[in-house]
Amino acid sequence: MRTVFLVGGTASGKSCVGRVLESLGAERIDLDDVSREVLASDDACVEELVDAFGPEVALGGALFDEEGGRWVSCDGSWSVDRAALARAAFATPEGAARLEAVELPYIRERLADRLTAVSCASSRPATCVVEVPLLDRVEDLLPLADDVVWVRTGKDRRRALAEGRGMDGGDFDARVKGQPTDAYLEARATAVIDNDGDLATLERRAREWWVANGLEGGRDHGCS
Repeated sequence: MRTVFLVGGTASGKSCVGRVLESLGAERIDLDDVSREVLASDDACVEELVDAFGPEVALGGALFDEEGGRWVSCDGSWSVDRAALARAAFATPEGAARLEAVELPYIRERLADRLTAVSCASSRPATCVVEVPLLDRVEDLLPLADDVVWVRTGKDRRRALAEGRGMDGGDFDARVKGQPTDAYLEARATAVIDNDGDLATLERRAREWWVANGLEGGRDHGCS
């Protein structure tokens, strides 16, 4: 299986490129979706987050079992209140770093499981595209990637695109400060798709990259 990491900052167009490649036959995994899965279903991760940020980040609440020395869910099902977690974690840089320290190992494990499942489910060489919003946080996963494709979009254009879809400009600026720089992405990219035109141009460039690399999908083929 060929694994492609698709990288780029907020409003760079990487999700658009991911959808085009998916339509051509690639499996598509969004690490943001993997993160949401972990927060919704991984009991061990949620318990660690409660220990780090307090019981208010657990949907349904949590109580500390003094005898067992651990947190227990009040309603019996561990899942995260994402809004409460965001308030607690992103209030300080230290909180954000603590969140990543807890969550990223579970995201890495879940991604590895998903890639294995994609590879098993295809009876011919498949292509899996992974949208990676913060490559510097998961750099240790780079050995899993055969290609790192950077969707390169100027910051001013990204800001305009973000504001066009309803994001506050101040929120955009704050997010960009915490994201990998263009220099960082350029140093690690094996290919670049420029997003400096209209949507049709970006989609065409994504298809051209796919064809130039002789890729194919394997979603219609099951294990024998």
